[in-house]
Amino acid sequence: MPTRGLAGKVVVITGASSGFGRGTALALARKRAKLVLAARRGELIDDLAQECRAEGGQAFAYAIDVSLEREVEALARNALRGCGRIDVWINNAGVGALGPFERIPLDDHVQVIRTNLLGTFYGSYFAYQHFLERGEGTLINIASELGRHTVPYSTSYTAAKQGVVGLSDALRQEIELKKLEDVHVCTVMPTAHDTPFFDHAAHYTGHRIEAPKPLHDPQEVVEAIVGLVLDPRDKQIVGSDGIAKVLLKRLAPGVAASLAARQVETGVSAGRGQEPEP
Repeated sequence: MPTRGLAGKVVVITGASSGFGRGTALALARKRAKLVLAARRGELIDDLAQECRAEGGQAFAYAIDVSLEREVEALARNALRGCGRIDVWINNAGVGALGPFERIPLDDHVQVIRTNLLGTFYGSYFAYQHFLERGEGTLINIASELGRHTVPYSTSYTAAKQGVVGLSDALRQEIELKKLEDVHVCTVMPTAHDTPFFDHAAHYTGHRIEAPKPLHDPQEVVEAIVGLVLDPRDKQIVGSDGIAKVLLKRLAPGVAASLAARQVETGVSAGRGQEPEP
């Protein structure tokens, strides 16, 4: 992928301290992008900013909680103050709570919604306003294949990701009505990838849930995101099994729901006797 077109491009990334966000930050730094990196864990995000600078990019680090509107607004304000503009905003921050719906404390369900859906909503709102003023810009929302189908034991996560997909779809309709050719909203829907997600998620099954197979290389998602920074498009499912699941959901919803439920239950059964991470 050519560096031309990315050098100097101002990119905000939330949830940048690990997983897809971290990989994307380093990939863009190697292409000389100017990065505004945000995550809750201040020490990790500071370390990542130093790594990005060592890779050839410019990087600014901010410790924020995307579930708090005022902190996301401050992130946008600081990005504009430090860089003069925002070319791309990537809403990547996400958390999970795994287990039967009734066993997960309501506060945990609500926090998943606040981080995954409201955090994306806040970032989209402030970025979109700036893009409207400039007449150009790209918003990239990281959803999930669960934005298009469902599984048990991830109720609040699924609800949030379906909300992210709906938000992005509706925004694209408004952009079309406004005839804004240079403002883009992209939705990335990864299937299961080998990231720390299942280790970091809150567990309420009493034991570890094994991640669904196959687990894909997270570099696939990083490459997809970087590709959208260069050449925006509406939606991208990353992972061939995710494409198959979404298609099956459309063609045979009953069969799709049954298969997805059995797959997750297999992961639960395989993890019995293993204590979850605290």
